[in-house]
Amino acid sequence: MSSGVQVVEYDSDWVRLFEQLRDFVHPVLSDIAIKIEHVGSTSVPGLAAKPIVDMDVIVSSQPDVQLAIQRLAELGYVHEGDLGATGREAFMPPLNVPWHHLYVCTVNNAEYKRHILFRDYLRSHAEDAKQYGDLKLELAKRFQNDRKAYTRAKSEFVNEILKRAGWR
Repeated sequence: MSSGVQVVEYDSDWVRLFEQLRDFVHPVLSDIAIKIEHVGSTSVPGLAAKPIVDMDVIVSSQPDVQLAIQRLAELGYVHEGDLGATGREAFMPPLNVPWHHLYVCTVNNAEYKRHILFRDYLRSHAEDAKQYGDLKLELAKRFQNDRKAYTRAKSEFVNEILKRAGWR
């Protein structure tokens, strides 16, 4: 994966890609996954995004997180730890599937709740979603070789949306 920042206009194929990826992991997680959610910008119709699908696999308990780590390894996923988001485990996908971000966490994990709140707010507030997409396109040009600066620059907008959506 390149380290540059690329944001593109919305692509309805992202939904189909999520469904394919969900269907790929579901067989090994079906007895422990409460939900497999499409999150992040690719999950919001009309929103410009980095063309990388984000998925949250939700389980009920920490032992189920450990079980998911083992089972995803059988499919070729590489566990990367929590990458700084406590209680949310990240995975690098197998080489034979399209690049995506996969996370596993429990249903009460704060990062998961934040993902869903943000996604659902933008899905129901098209004007804010458009504003966010425009901001991301502009920031991707300005910070095309600095992913951290790109993320920092959009954080004020993200936090404002979360506040409007009721995040405390």
